[in-house]
Amino acid sequence: MGNIVEIKDLRVSFGSNGERLEAVSGISISVPERSTVGIVGESGCGKTVTALSIMRLIPEPSGRVDYGEIIFDGADLLKLSERDMRAIRGNRISMIFQEPISSLNPVFSIGEQIGEAIRTHLKVSKREERERVLELLRLVKIPEPHKRLNSYPHELSGGMCQRVMIAMALSCNPELLIADEPTTALDVTIQASILELISELKEKIGMSILLITHDLGIISEVADKVYVMYAGKIVEEAPVINLFKNPRHPYTVGLMNSIPSLHSRKERLRAIPGIVPGLKDLPIGCRFQDRCPMVIDKCRISEPYLRQIENEHVSACFRAEEVNLKA
Repeated sequence: MGNIVEIKDLRVSFGSNGERLEAVSGISISVPERSTVGIVGESGCGKTVTALSIMRLIPEPSGRVDYGEIIFDGADLLKLSERDMRAIRGNRISMIFQEPISSLNPVFSIGEQIGEAIRTHLKVSKREERERVLELLRLVKIPEPHKRLNSYPHELSGGMCQRVMIAMALSCNPELLIADEPTTALDVTIQASILELISELKEKIGMSILLITHDLGIISEVADKVYVMYAGKIVEEAPVINLFKNPRHPYTVGLMNSIPSLHSRKERLRAIPGIVPGLKDLPIGCRFQDRCPMVIDKCRISEPYLRQIENEHVSACFRAEEVNLKA
């Protein structure tokens, strides 16, 4: 089984020509066909910038892809003309954006908004477009689709708006779906139904999913492989089972320890101290050094690079072999 998309040594910066700050620093990610790959990390780690780079939606001129390749179907997306990219965006590669209510246009009905991608990419009649929209609303389990067709975003709940966003993303049966924090701002029950829906649709359509989240709990439920991202870099990469069984980076352990547990309701969550460093304040050496319980002198002068620890498991930590869930 091959890869549906391969990101190779991607570097993305923001700012003016006089001063540019690197938000994504040489990351490489592969998404195999018919699989779900997760990118996890705190806010400000570069996850969304990575997703927007695939879609070629980095805001210019402040944002810029400085280096790297994004290979899809044998072609580098970064080298395609805007016309060719428009034929792929929303058609073969789709994206569910954060905060569905703010992502939907308040002055158009949901039927109009779902139908836009269908009109853009598929040559269908008005009647065929309407039938396809109704089919999508049924697919994402929105009740009474004939009535909801003419509803506006403000008339729907957050969960329903998220289902509309999923319907829009699936309108042309994409080969790759990028889901950027698809359950943010939704309560736990709705989160579970949205994740279950995405997994069901993945099997029905046969697509691949790149799931972006700050929640390792979500990753454990749906992903096959996970990339842990911190301050613009990949710090650990592994099949999801291996990662949870045997994490090999202190940052990954910190994320795991911050997941609430039903079995330890009386214990305080073990939060990671400090915050992600700003792009202007990236330290020399390991970017996690000021928050790491396992830091040594070498971490402050040398930058650790990804190296194989076990089969299909790599980590960017000098002390990776010593890491365990008590770190």
